[in-house]
Amino acid sequence: HEVMDVSDRVAVLRKGRYIGDVATCDTSPQKLTDMMVGHAVTLNIDRPLVEDRNLRLEVKDLTVLTPDGIKALDHVSFDAYGGEILGIAGISGSGQKELLEAIAGLRVTQPGSHVIYHPPAPDEPIAGQHVPVDKGGEELLGKNPRQIHDIGVSMAFVPEDRLGMGLVGSMGMADNMMLKTYRSGRGPLLDRKPPRQLAERVKEELDVLTPSINTPVRRLSGGNVQKVLVGREIAQNPSVLMTAYAVRGLDINTSYTIYNLLTAQKLKGVAVIYVGEDLDVLLELCDRILVLCGGQVSGIVDGRTTTKEEVGLLMTRFVKEAKEA
Repeated sequence: HEVMDVSDRVAVLRKGRYIGDVATCDTSPQKLTDMMVGHAVTLNIDRPLVEDRNLRLEVKDLTVLTPDGIKALDHVSFDAYGGEILGIAGISGSGQKELLEAIAGLRVTQPGSHVIYHPPAPDEPIAGQHVPVDKGGEELLGKNPRQIHDIGVSMAFVPEDRLGMGLVGSMGMADNMMLKTYRSGRGPLLDRKPPRQLAERVKEELDVLTPSINTPVRRLSGGNVQKVLVGREIAQNPSVLMTAYAVRGLDINTSYTIYNLLTAQKLKGVAVIYVGEDLDVLLELCDRILVLCGGQVSGIVDGRTTTKEEVGLLMTRFVKEAKEA
């Protein structure tokens, strides 16, 4: 959209090769996308409505401090449902990172904070796969990621920091896939066949450009690293899937592939929490959008009926100030 708004001519590159240039007034986003990808791409995001949604995460008064003692999150409360994509919008640094990391067990929270996981109902598609110790609801705060997994909660997390937190840069795709499954082995030797098969499947389905699945992922481009991370997490069949900027650095074709994968998870009954920076995508993809401003919830809106202007005002808290005035 920015290219169409500000440029006079557009030169298109694809996989390091010059494809051609066109006058902006003679082209369109669809034509540019087709040149970038090499074939026709549908620029539509499906957003099917799941009628029977069940409470999956209950976040109450979540408060997180930075190392300097500043509140990164200040009494944040919301519910996330299986069968929906909950978008998280906000200006960069409004607490998005701390929110996902706190839910995943990677951040220390303040007293009075609660994140309660509710297991799938018997009639849900993922019922029976992830049943925690306490079937009436399990408190996740105070548990690290391993403990959350051990009580029966399958949570997938695509962090903002791809190589620092999500993957090991010196390992190849296959070994990075094994990071999620190596503890499940029953003997002293690791079974490398399933991780290799998963790596090959992710490489094919997401078109990961790598010399081999054993090439260290730090040698790959940022977009290909992101494909490896997203593909691995979705393959875990989670009941809760959290993503932070899942399509950052990806080409437009792969971005839409990721959107479709997230929607497929929603249809399975997974609670998807999507942190994004593109308001157009948030409005097309998400069922509800939670807006953060300065570590506080400034509003939760319906993704089907809200507008970009309303979300933008909530991000800057202008709406709240106008109401108070």
